[in-house]
Amino acid sequence: MNADVHTSVTRIANLEERSYRVQKRHRDRWATGDYVFARVTQRPDPDVSIENQRGRRVKLMEGETLVGALGSRRATRELVGDWRAVEDDGDLSVMTGGGVLGRVTSSSPFSQTPVELEYEGHVVVDDEVVRMDDHGLTAEPTDWETPVVLVLGTSMSTGKTMSGRVLTRVLVEEGYDVAACKLTGAGTYGDVLSIGVAGAEPIYDFVDAGLPTTVLPEETFRDAIKPILDSLQDADVIIAEIGASPLEPYNGMAALDLLDEQVAFTVLCASDPYAVVGLEEACDCPPDLVTGIATNTTAGIDLLDQLTDCAALNLQEVAAKEPLRELLTDALPE
Repeated sequence: MNADVHTSVTRIANLEERSYRVQKRHRDRWATGDYVFARVTQRPDPDVSIENQRGRRVKLMEGETLVGALGSRRATRELVGDWRAVEDDGDLSVMTGGGVLGRVTSSSPFSQTPVELEYEGHVVVDDEVVRMDDHGLTAEPTDWETPVVLVLGTSMSTGKTMSGRVLTRVLVEEGYDVAACKLTGAGTYGDVLSIGVAGAEPIYDFVDAGLPTTVLPEETFRDAIKPILDSLQDADVIIAEIGASPLEPYNGMAALDLLDEQVAFTVLCASDPYAVVGLEEACDCPPDLVTGIATNTTAGIDLLDQLTDCAALNLQEVAAKEPLRELLTDALPE
């Protein structure tokens, strides 16, 4: 039995190309990262889509089947949910575009209506449930010496991925060999793929580490993420994105701690100027550059000039490219 759609969280196990069985398991035997097979129970809204294994967006129809992974999400502007909240009826929702599955317990008016599913069973190969953490990236431990351009935000949806793409293009044009990673969040494959399109190679995110999202114990997160950082050290510079805000329960602070000695330049994507002040005080991580929604207008940039000592640029404007280039090349080794 094969699903109609294998979501992007299945890419590390390449389930689309493998033979597997579907086996129901009692709720007390479920675990984070289990791959499960489910059927769409009602026609989704026309604007709702999910990513397939290659990161392409697909619209689902009622009755179609998919494979995703059990996980948790704690989004401030979209969905909150957890596989542990699933009841005996087996009703599930697609909580991220990448295929993280669970029961939604809270939602924002900004969020799309999630795809509703009925659990049919776990994905089984050779009588064993297929789990994400069995397919996480491995690497030989190495010294972490490559400089990092850190991209973080005051919240989700502040322009981090777009900023990462612009940063990558500028650095590639300057002759740097750029690698990229998204270390925390509950995002989609498209986020890191877009940075790859800008010229970064290799590119990884937390899914490559075997994690559906990074809402999980800190020790588990640290152990899973280290091979990603080990795998990027041959580059000249690493673009590292922290999903959402480091203050949210995605282990952003743990990621900052792991990267601390490598960070050469910090870009903060802010929802508004006052949020910059709040994050500076809460995290003790003053940025070298502020961008994102807070810089969409000259009024926002003027207010940032009043409230902070940070440079501020609207990276969506062509005129920002040259000052950005100067800031980055001054901060990075030649």
